[in-house]
Amino acid sequence: MAYALQQLINGLTLGAMYGLIAIGYTMVYGIIGMINFAHGDIFMVSAFIAVTAFTLLAAADVTSIPLALTFVLVVAIFFTSAYGWAVERTAYRPLRGSTRLAPLISAIGMSIFLQNTVQLTQGARVKPIPPVIEGGLVLWDAPAFSVQISWSQLLIIVTTVTLMAAFTWMITQTPFGRQQRSCEQDRTMAALLGVNVDRTISLTFMLGAALAAVAGVMVTVYYGVVDFFIGFLVGIKAFTAAVLGGIGSLPGAMLGGLLIGLIESFWAAYLWAEYKDVATFGILCLVLMLRPSGLLGRPEVEKV
Repeated sequence: MAYALQQLINGLTLGAMYGLIAIGYTMVYGIIGMINFAHGDIFMVSAFIAVTAFTLLAAADVTSIPLALTFVLVVAIFFTSAYGWAVERTAYRPLRGSTRLAPLISAIGMSIFLQNTVQLTQGARVKPIPPVIEGGLVLWDAPAFSVQISWSQLLIIVTTVTLMAAFTWMITQTPFGRQQRSCEQDRTMAALLGVNVDRTISLTFMLGAALAAVAGVMVTVYYGVVDFFIGFLVGIKAFTAAVLGGIGSLPGAMLGGLLIGLIESFWAAYLWAEYKDVATFGILCLVLMLRPSGLLGRPEVEKV
């Protein structure tokens, strides 16, 4: 029981990070009906920005952990949001009136461009940083196993819950949220009613990138090492989470992320760790066979 509880904590932590990235996928799909396959590499760029910021703070002899985390988060969100805006302007906006295949290819090209840019500028080797947050809480000191939650895990879970609540409120209660939902339903009618569609879509890309920035900082703090290829696999899993929960649904994206995190954690702990990705995608296929729209998704209605 103690070992299972520890895996539950590990799975929730991993799933929270997947969920943050998956929200970016589902927001972009909800507003323009396209998948931003460069989103995983936006997350990777934010992780490298976090490593650079932490290194600069260490060189400046900044020892306050709250100050360091706040500074790194602000810097990562600022620059990563700029990347999200640039991706929308270069890879999506010029092709918005084209077929769905053209923006998809453009996004994959942007993903490769970001990967290679980071590889050329930062090198192909992994970038480690010293532990930023150490220690934690002992939840259960069982005779054979001690259940612990580290401060970094607690930070990730609390941050994810807070951001999920904030974004749900923003989408449902604010004027910008109403603009997003109107663009999702009918961009032409939204424009006729005075909504600035281009600005709304750009801000949506920037908000998704900001969430990826938070996930990038959390991953850097949690694992302490990044490389230029982390965006691909994490991005694919976050996209899988968005599809599993129901693409276009914010609660579905978070639910899908948590499920994938729990599946990976328990599968690696009790079965075969090297096959955890196979299990994740296998369960996705099974769910989509039974419910093609995802767990919380709504079936698309063909427009006449």
